[in-house]
Formats: sequence, structure tokens, C-alpha cells
Amino acid sequence: MPAGEHDFVVVANRLPVDISVDEEGSLSWERSPGGLVTALAPIMRKNDGAWVGWSGQVDFEHPPFEGEGMKLWPVTLRADEVARYYEGFSNATLWPLYHDVIVPPEFHRTWWNSYAAVNRRFAAAAAEAVAPGGTVWVHDYQLQLVPSVLRLLRPDVRIGFFNHIPFPPVEIFTQLPWRQQVIDGLLGADLVGFQRPGDAANFLRAVRRLTDLQVRGPQVTIPGRWSRPDRTVRAQAFPISIDSESFDQLARKPEVLERAKEIRSEVGNPDVLLLGVDRLDYTKGIRHRLKAFGELLEDGQLRVPEASMVQVASPSRERVDQYRQLRDEVEVTVGRINGDYGTLGRAAVHYLHHSYPMEEMAALFLAADVMLVTSLRDGMNLVAKEYVAARWDLGGALVLSEFTGAADELTHALTINPHDIDGTKATIMRAVGMEPKEARRRMRGLRRRVLEHDVQRWADDFLGYLAMSVPPTTDAGPERPDESGTTQQESS
Repeated sequence: MPAGEHDFVVVANRLPVDISVDEEGSLSWERSPGGLVTALAPIMRKNDGAWVGWSGQVDFEHPPFEGEGMKLWPVTLRADEVARYYEGFSNATLWPLYHDVIVPPEFHRTWWNSYAAVNRRFAAAAAEAVAPGGTVWVHDYQLQLVPSVLRLLRPDVRIGFFNHIPFPPVEIFTQLPWRQQVIDGLLGADLVGFQRPGDAANFLRAVRRLTDLQVRGPQVTIPGRWSRPDRTVRAQAFPISIDSESFDQLARKPEVLERAKEIRSEVGNPDVLLLGVDRLDYTKGIRHRLKAFGELLEDGQLRVPEASMVQVASPSRERVDQYRQLRDEVEVTVGRINGDYGTLGRAAVHYLHHSYPMEEMAALFLAADVMLVTSLRDGMNLVAKEYVAARWDLGGALVLSEFTGAADELTHALTINPHDIDGTKATIMRAVGMEPKEARRRMRGLRRRVLEHDVQRWADDFLGYLAMSVPPTTDAGPERPDESGTTQQESS
């Protein structure tokens, strides 16, 4: 395959922009919010980088175009591929499987076939974009086959992969009928990054179980084939973060501070304001959080209007049955709590099924006395870090699930097992009654970690390790992926 012109290529399920096309066919876009593009934008500009991803629109076909200081490389998906590759295999098979089977994953061969086909398409686009000897960084569980396919197409490039969600224990992972193909796909990379050391260890155990490859410490040795020498794949934790300095500065703006005061007034100026901010996803433990809060009201440990809770639950995957069911359950629970414990003009739970701009989120973080992060399983949970970055005043308290990646780093938080409702209730009351001196000490320690280990440091650490990998060679004959997502080599 002919080489492209970009020394650095990012491959992700979505492009970093929201695209719209007017009636005349003119293309326009707005930059999507998110730490990943913020961290990588300087690298992309410096290296004339390209970003390969889906536009988010069905049947959108457009040649690569310039935007946000990089070349944007759209990958086209048909409606049936969105249903099978994205909503099906990615989010109804892999997502629940990788999150401890909180809900049962579904295994369908048609979904797998679509997943493999779309991964090959992403890999082909990356192969076309990257320059000789360049670097390709592939992101997340939707694209786990891309590294191996790309290595066949372009053996001259360095390949990194980062998994943003947990990687499950081998006893869970081996439920996947296509477990071997996924492992082989990831082993196409030179560096495989995870959020937590435990995730990297789970991956290495899966390699030991499912292959006969040599695993020593964090490295897997891939035997050479034909004229290619042996190579090594390194699996390691690189905990992701946020653009913490920018979030800190945002939370200091006068208009944000004023909005924080307005929020407290709008909810009735309670003595204690609890806050939850999540995508409406079954991994986030929203029902557990509401149960704990409802029982605290029932026990009389908290009372309305002295205490109130705001729950922001942004829409997520609303075409998937499990998510529609979750929304119904959450809204019924909120209604029951408000019916039992709310007062005239004073709701116990203020439930907001919206997405909000970062300015509003910063104001909410400043307004809240206690931040509740009760995930049942989370790769990282950046909301916890955003809350800490916003609290430049050293106010507030963070209650954090031990099942988040953030719990490994934010050791000054009050940690909980969200399945332990009594323990969660006790920790919430500890946060509510915490002495100001202890609260400030804890928040100071949390902020030190978040500000020092920001998203730019994460990207620098990962790419630094990737740059140290053995330079790839180009002296072998071409290989090609077969139709099942596995690979084979063509002899000359």
C-alpha cells in the first residue's frame, strides 16, 4: 500500500469535530469537547497530523479535509454497520463484557462480522494516511482489530493502542467467542496502554491463556516470520487525565462563580448539596446512589429542605434497550423519592436528563458540597478529576467508588464500595460532617495529583514509551487480512 504524508495519525471511533452539511452541500464543523483532542492537538499541528474517525452521520462520504489544524479523515459507516458494529458488538457485547458483566453481553456472529469489516476499513484509512516510518495511535474498544490489520498493511510504522475502558479478568474475557481474534488484534501494536495496572495484568494473563507466546513481565515476544525479526509488545498502565489547568482557570471566572451562587439559590439554598454527574449508563451506579440517598432521608439522617441532591444524567445510547430501561428505572426512583420526601417547592432530587457546557458543569462543581461518584466499574471516571480541578477554593468533598481507575490516583478521596449501601450511607454522612480543616487537607492533596498529572502528561508518557519501541522494518512481503478478521501472509 502506498504511504501517506502524515507522521502522526490518530485512529478513533469518532472524529474530533461535529460535522454538519447544509442544503447546498457545504461542509461545516465545530470542535468536539474532550481532553483527548486537547492533548493531541499540539502534536497533530507539529507533525502535520491526521485523525481517522467516523463523522457520526450515516452514509457520510467526504474526502479528507483540513480542520482544527489537522487533516480529518472520515470513515463511512452504513446504517446497518452502525447497528451491528457500534450499537451491537461494541456497546451490547464488548461494553458489558468489559464492565464485569453488570448486564449480560450478547454474542451475535453478524455483529462480529460487521465489527471485523469496519475495523479493516479504519485500518486501511490509517495505512493510507501515515507516512513512512510514522506513528499511529489507535484508541479504544471499538477498534481492537485495527493494530494487527494495520501492521500487515504497513509494517514500517509504529503502532500504539490505548484502551479507555477496563480490560476484564480472563475468566470473563474468555466468554467472548472471538477472544483469540481480539488478542491477536491488540498484539499488532507495539505498545498497549490501559487505565490501571490491573487491566494490563488481565490482558497479559489472557495472552498467556490463549496463546503460546512468551510473556515476561510487561512484555510479549512475537516470533519473527519470513524475513522479519522477533518483536515485542509492551502492556502497561497509563492513567488518563483532563486538561486540569484549563478547568481550574474556567472555575475561577467571575461569571462561573456567580452561576454557582445562582444554582444554590435555584435549589433552595440547602445546607448540604450533593451532586452526581454521569452518562446515563448502568456502569455508573446511579441506582445505588439514589438508593443510599433515599435511605438517608428515610432514616432521618438527612432531611429536605436542609439537604438536596442534583443528578445530571446525560443521554446515552438511547436506541439500546438496556439504556431505555435504565432511564425508566432511574426516573421512577427519582419520582418516588421526591414524592416521599420532597416538600412544596423543594425537591429532594433535582434530576436533569441533559448535557451541559463545561461552564455550567464548573459552576455545578463549585456549588456542590459533596460529589458522589458511585461507579460499579469505570476505566477512569474523569468527572471525579473535573470536580477536583474546579475546586480551587479547596471546598467540597469527593466520595469515590473503589471500582474506578481514578481511585488508584485520588487517594485523598473518601472511597466506597457502591454495592455496600450501608457503607456508602456512612461515607456520605462522613463527607457531610467533615471538619473544614480535614476537607481542605484532602482537597489540597487531590488537586496536587490532578494538576501535576494532566492529560498532556498522559499523552507525553504514552508516546514517549511508544517512541522507544524497536523501529519497524519493511523487508517482508505483504500480508493481508482475511474476511473473518484474522490474518494471513502471502508468500512471494
